[in-house]
Amino acid sequence: MPPREPEPRLKRPRDPRIDAFRGLALVMIFVNHAPGNPYEQFTSRNFGFSDAAEAFFVMSGIAAALAYSARFERGALAQNGLWAAVRPVWGRAWKLYLTQLFLTAWAIAIFAWGATTFGLPELLTKINLRQVFLNTEAALIGIPALTHQLGYVNILPAYAVLLLATPLALHIGLRSAVALALIAAILWFCAGFYRLNLPNYPNPGGWFFNPLSWQALFFTGLLIGLRLREGKRLVPKSAILFALAAGYLVLVICWMKIGPLGQWMNNQLWQLGKAGAPFHLISHNKTYLALPRLLHILALVYVLSCIPAVTRLTGSIALAPLRLLGRQGLLTFASGTLIALFLQVIFQGSPDEVWLRWALPPLGVLALLAIAALREAASRPRSRPEAAPRASAGATVPAE
Repeated sequence: MPPREPEPRLKRPRDPRIDAFRGLALVMIFVNHAPGNPYEQFTSRNFGFSDAAEAFFVMSGIAAALAYSARFERGALAQNGLWAAVRPVWGRAWKLYLTQLFLTAWAIAIFAWGATTFGLPELLTKINLRQVFLNTEAALIGIPALTHQLGYVNILPAYAVLLLATPLALHIGLRSAVALALIAAILWFCAGFYRLNLPNYPNPGGWFFNPLSWQALFFTGLLIGLRLREGKRLVPKSAILFALAAGYLVLVICWMKIGPLGQWMNNQLWQLGKAGAPFHLISHNKTYLALPRLLHILALVYVLSCIPAVTRLTGSIALAPLRLLGRQGLLTFASGTLIALFLQVIFQGSPDEVWLRWALPPLGVLALLAIAALREAASRPRSRPEAAPRASAGATVPAE
């Protein structure tokens, strides 16, 4: 008897929150990557310690769990083998690597064009380009090795490295969510405590987005996605926990907006540092995902996930453009990065043209929507024409 085919798993409807919030994060990343425009004062980094990058990593982890975790279940592994589960995940990581090289090459071209067009040789020293033009041989080693990353073009390397670790993380998370959470927490703490990071070359130091620290957010997203596949929550709803999380979000806003309070709070952190507290517990460091930043994004995710109106809002027609951008996440990010770098050059080459700073960012968002819409239209399956009736014996059949 042939082996019995497993019953197909019912496909859950797509959660609108994931696409909408990922799209929103991508828009904010685009706006923040073109500094000097008036819209950047309205992005999330002005109202909390975390910014769109933290949200991007959480959403990416959730999406990775929803896309790949079924392949790592025991039945699927027994039927299809381990490589069938690992291959698409590492294939995605390879695609991110190629995209990183593509964006880096175009970033160099855009700033070189700006330097010659506007007569601004200082552009060749911006966004970590100095090594490219003054130490070219070493930079050409570092760029494909991912040890030399340009400013504003440095998120994908960390994401790609975390995707390489995703098969092991999914294998652990499917069997024990607590084990994966503990591993992520211990690795995050040790990375900050011992200053562990992947190396840079030819510059000293480590990666701006340290994968050893930022895995805490990505693996949290994985755990959320694993529970979401089962129709459950990672952290149950609790009035007390909701109040604590919402209270922390309000405290952070007051911390940032009320000068005397912010000075007092920062002084308390400084005093803790003098007393011997590790720096990543009492600072706002982004590379090592310091605790105030980590707690802020976790609190924000929990609060938003507990409000039913958020699901209705993200699924509304009004937010369909954000969901579109979120569904085409990599294309949106890559296109937004190149447009934002081009806007940086335009802004520096035309410092007196204030209207450009107001007009170009919205046009850039419209361009992202058009690119995502074209990509989605091209990826829709085309309806096949009905098969022609079978010809009777002896009938002449025209060649196709």
